[in-house]
Amino acid sequence: MMRQAGRYLPEYRELRAKAGGFLDLCFTPAYAAEVTLQPIRRFNFDAAILFSDILVIPHALGRSVTFEAGEGPRLDPLDDAAKLDGVQREADMGKLEPVFETIRLVRKELPPHVTFLGFCGAPWTVATYMIAGRGTPDQAPARLMAYREPEAFARLMETLVQASAGYLIGQLKAGVHAVQIFDTWAGVLSPREFQRWSVEPTAAIVRLVREAVPEAKIIGFPRDAGTNLEAYAKLTGVNGIGLDWMIDAKAANRMVPAPQAVQGNLDPLVLIAGGRALDQAVDDVLEAFAGRPHIFNLGHGITPETPIAHVEQMIRRVRGA
Repeated sequence: MMRQAGRYLPEYRELRAKAGGFLDLCFTPAYAAEVTLQPIRRFNFDAAILFSDILVIPHALGRSVTFEAGEGPRLDPLDDAAKLDGVQREADMGKLEPVFETIRLVRKELPPHVTFLGFCGAPWTVATYMIAGRGTPDQAPARLMAYREPEAFARLMETLVQASAGYLIGQLKAGVHAVQIFDTWAGVLSPREFQRWSVEPTAAIVRLVREAVPEAKIIGFPRDAGTNLEAYAKLTGVNGIGLDWMIDAKAANRMVPAPQAVQGNLDPLVLIAGGRALDQAVDDVLEAFAGRPHIFNLGHGITPETPIAHVEQMIRRVRGA
């Protein structure tokens, strides 16, 4: 599940309190490894997901990144072209070494049948936080910057492509089996901008990763892509496509070529509701993607108020089908 290690688990909350700040938790390998393994011990999931955050890339680029309790991430905003040009051009991979050490620690303890997934944020999504300095409802600051200062914005995106590719290569060489590129805010882009700022940067990352790790398995998640999903599936080179819960399954099956795997796409809120609604929703997902490669997952991240009993109900339904 997306965000399968998190605030819905009491063992996570206990360790989070001990760690101090959120980035301290991400960058303390013993803690991050323990958090990564907690859901595997409790639920015996088929895959472990690296515990980290998409904003470690701006951190490696020398930007200030903090997390305010109850308010989310805070960065120094890049609110004019001069600031964009002042961004460090190469990521300091030394700052990400704790993540690679976390991977090595997890691999030592991970059962051999459990897949290990790493990830990064897509350049567009990471850029939206860097431009605004925080999350915003429709990412207007980044969209306006891309329209007004396309050349400066393109330089930032190229920096993020290079840093993200290097980060994923490092994860794969440290021991993850596959990686996912999260473009959480792809859905706010118009078709032309989607091609330029979502599809093309993702395709560039895929090319760079495969130059270094030819057999790399890569999943792309362009949330709320809608009809742009077809271009993303065909042009990025990813092996699998993550689907949000809002897309019609029949449409997704038409737009994503059959050899590609799909991942998703249970509504996280039905996991809170539980009961018959959850059983029906699980059955709908399994039926919709039967006969093609499919990774059962949520259509976005699990929410903190999700009852553990409902996660257990979901697992029983999927594995009993």
